[in-house]
Amino acid sequence: MFKKLFKLGKKKEENKEEAKVNEFENNEDDTQSKEENRIDEVKEVESGKENIVLDNNTIEKINKELIVEEKNEEAIEEVIITEDIEVENMVEPTEKEEIKIEEVKEEYTNEDIFEPEVKGEETQQEKKVSLFDRLKQGLTKAKQGITDRIDDVLKSYTKVDEELLEELEEILITADVGVNTTMNIIEQLRNKIKQKGITDPMDVRVELKNIVEEILTNDNSTLNIEHSPTIILMVGVNGVGKTTTIGKLANRYKQEGKKVLLAAGDTFRAAAIEQLEVWAQRSNVDIIKHQEGADPGAVVFDAVKAAKARNVDLLICDTAGRLHNKANLMNELGKVFKIVDREFPEAKREVLLVVDATTGQNAVVQAKTFKEVADITGIVLTKLDGTAKGGVVLAVKSEVDVPVKLIGVGEKVEDLQDFDAKAFSDALFGN
Repeated sequence: MFKKLFKLGKKKEENKEEAKVNEFENNEDDTQSKEENRIDEVKEVESGKENIVLDNNTIEKINKELIVEEKNEEAIEEVIITEDIEVENMVEPTEKEEIKIEEVKEEYTNEDIFEPEVKGEETQQEKKVSLFDRLKQGLTKAKQGITDRIDDVLKSYTKVDEELLEELEEILITADVGVNTTMNIIEQLRNKIKQKGITDPMDVRVELKNIVEEILTNDNSTLNIEHSPTIILMVGVNGVGKTTTIGKLANRYKQEGKKVLLAAGDTFRAAAIEQLEVWAQRSNVDIIKHQEGADPGAVVFDAVKAAKARNVDLLICDTAGRLHNKANLMNELGKVFKIVDREFPEAKREVLLVVDATTGQNAVVQAKTFKEVADITGIVLTKLDGTAKGGVVLAVKSEVDVPVKLIGVGEKVEDLQDFDAKAFSDALFGN
């Protein structure tokens, strides 16, 4: 009896436990069904012909795998793109070099950018075009002051007569061509009109351009320093750009591979020595200098000795330029020339007179004065970009009878150009 009661009690306890377990399982089923209801979409995986409905854990696992696969695909695409770029950039060295040259040619015009081994006919042609463009830009004011005014006059006439020639004469004189040079040009123009029977005013322009080019053309207009050693003596009054011209020449010939030495012979102008020393440092060339106020002849003497000892290709000497004290200046120059004759006879000599184009007819007067005491071989016309009276080039050439060898059409190193009569007339009148 006791055992039956005990078994009955135990059975009741087991029934209670089972009831609790069932209740728990029912609650868990309810929770699970609620979570299943929250899923927006049940993914089905097709295996053969049967669709299998996945549980939550499998769905979550698949989602994670899909995310990982998407990231892997993106990474693979990035790698592929990178590899494509690298493949496109992988060209033969010769092609790469040619591409580089073409890009540089389009963006730059300075000759110094190109390496010596890649210079060819095309590169030299680009350089020529670049220098002509710089020349045209530098002569913009001169063109406005001369040829633009000439064009306006020619367009206002329907026939060629003396009145037209008189107006052209006035334009040339006011452009600092000079009276004597202008009269010569007009006389030649009058003869050409008669010989060719010109009746169209615009045809007069062509003849005028040819006359100007003929006046400026000179066989000795090129500064030639191929001979080694060569000495260039720079003369001119203060303020015309003499020291700056020396610095630009030193930079140019240093870039060409020549051994250059500077001599600071302008010992009287304040800061002239320091200014030339700055240019020497920029161009990485040596300089011979003394203290301010020292004898210019002594500086040139030491420079000649140094040039011989160092086997210099080119010696460029600055000189004093105190034109207001004319007698003393000319005496100093005479002494310098004697020292060069005595100590450096084997060197080819160039004596360049530097004049400021903006001073107009005063530049002609300076050239005549220096020519009286110095054997000037060439003229450097600076600051042509700053004047509308570019006719001074014609005046200096014809009245002083010394070839213009260099012109300055800007502040940059490459703006100091060798004078070319044809290029000058083309830039002035339009090619």
